Amino acid sequence: MNKAELVSAISVRTKLNKVQAENYLNCTLEIIQKMVSQGEEVKLVGFGTFCKTERKPKTGRNPKTGQTYKIPTTQVPRFKPGKDFKDSVK
Repeated sequence: MNKAELVSAISVRTKLNKVQAENYLNCTLEIIQKMVSQGEEVKLVGFGTFCKTERKPKTGRNPKTGQTYKIPTTQVPRFKPGKDFKDSVK
């Protein structure tokens, strides 16, 4: 399912037009991104948690030359599915 299909599904289920459904979806995603980038967790009970985690530094290797280099610590977004979501996939 892509974004357009998701907007259509939201539109049908909520009886909103597609423009309104897309606006709600975009707003929701923007808020989640903003909160996670600020270091806050966004918990949707039953669905999951969006959070920011730190990826430890590591050593990489260029496969072409064999030269090694250091990859610095980075911040990455994570999604941890909730119990209800996990159970529905099984």
